[in-house]
Amino acid sequence: MRNPVLLLHGIDDTAELFSTMTPFLQQWGWSVHSLDLYPNNGDAGLEELAQQVADYVAQAFPPDQPFDLVGFSMGGIVGRYYVQRLGGLDRIHRFVTISSPHNGTWAAYVRPNKGGSQMRINSPFLTDLNRDVHRLEQINFTSIWTPLDLIILPATSSRLPVGREVQLWVPAHSWMVRSLQSLTTVAMVLSEPLRKPQLTNSTAGVV
Repeated sequence: MRNPVLLLHGIDDTAELFSTMTPFLQQWGWSVHSLDLYPNNGDAGLEELAQQVADYVAQAFPPDQPFDLVGFSMGGIVGRYYVQRLGGLDRIHRFVTISSPHNGTWAAYVRPNKGGSQMRINSPFLTDLNRDVHRLEQINFTSIWTPLDLIILPATSSRLPVGREVQLWVPAHSWMVRSLQSLTTVAMVLSEPLRKPQLTNSTAGVV
């Protein structure tokens, strides 16, 4: 039986971003959830948006219901904060980021607000998350990215040294949630068996 899937959008977007991905996954048997992160323009810190994710999860899923998480662009970083800082490791089986600035992006420098500054190259926020990025090895983590990305600069910022990565030759950042190649890849990753038994915070020795 498939886990339900929660989709997290990027900056300046809403859940409508997934108008193509949602029915694609539904036709293959997934129960798909999404929410509008607010404010979506970077005025709020990403940790505040991650708390919105935690609140949504508490309302939408039973406490013992595992689920899978897919985050696009900023949504992938919000998802990481939820997973690494707000207890998501105890709930999530598969976590997929799509064109997310794990190591920052030069494009974030045009935004002087809190969320924008957190996505800059080597920001304290990203440095903190990357300090214990190995925690993502406790779940099925996959980063999907394109070398042709002109929003994540450099495009290789979407790569992480844990889990697996899938490189697609999709010609635009926004197409990464719409192209058939991307959609098929997401479905494939969400269909994969778990690579290792899931660890809880207690068994992982994390305080």
